[in-house]
Amino acid sequence: MSASGQATLAAQQQALLAALWAPDTENAINLIAAYAAPMRAGGQKRLELGLRAYRAHGRELAPRALAGAYPVMAQLLDEENFGALARAFWLAQPPAAGDLGQWGEGLAGFVQRSEQLADEPCLADVARVEWAMHRAATAAAAQVDTATFGLLAMRDPARITLMLAPGVALIPSMWPVVSIANAHLRQEPSLEEAGARLRAGVAEAALVWRDGLRPCVREAVPAEATLVQALLRGASLLDALAPASALDFNAWLLEAVQQGLVTGARALAED
Repeated sequence: MSASGQATLAAQQQALLAALWAPDTENAINLIAAYAAPMRAGGQKRLELGLRAYRAHGRELAPRALAGAYPVMAQLLDEENFGALARAFWLAQPPAAGDLGQWGEGLAGFVQRSEQLADEPCLADVARVEWAMHRAATAAAAQVDTATFGLLAMRDPARITLMLAPGVALIPSMWPVVSIANAHLRQEPSLEEAGARLRAGVAEAALVWRDGLRPCVREAVPAEATLVQALLRGASLLDALAPASALDFNAWLLEAVQQGLVTGARALAED
């Protein structure tokens, strides 16, 4: 296929996607009219019926697709409310690709801006934690390079840093998001305990990573959260540890390597 043909095909595909997510059928038909072949009698009606069928299928698919990435959100909201949220999000931020497993990144911001969910301010952060777990589940497999840990004894900590596994994320929150997520995913703590922490306004920083094939989340203690946040920014080990003096670094590092959080050390580029 020529370059111009590829460009035309891409434009047609984008027009079709836009038509499927358009707010009403009339707009949908207008979006693809420029690419449709001249229609015989009844063609417009058949096109409209076809678009209606595809669009209805999309509305039905939205809750199932979104629940794959956000199972806790699906449990926190009842089926009707989660379905309404998914369909509204589908229209506002439709899939950009055919793989619906990659759809849903913007849900936290969408929830945060929702007037209907303003009475549940913790939901946006729960969504952030769930999306981080979803990304961790599909991140590249972590390869631990044990030999590089020799840099910790050989190099100035100002010249090295630790390598975190792909998919590691830290989500600070004013709400007990770790307790809420694990109560629904692991049944630990109990739903009653998570609810009590929510009512008490307990803040938790969520540390997300993948242990083998399983995405995990646990609460990061304050000094650990500070350290991980700095490492995610690419800070040197010296700078990352400076505000985390309360942390027993050697004990933390051993556990972090065993859990798959840290995969090695590396030298920083010289200035």
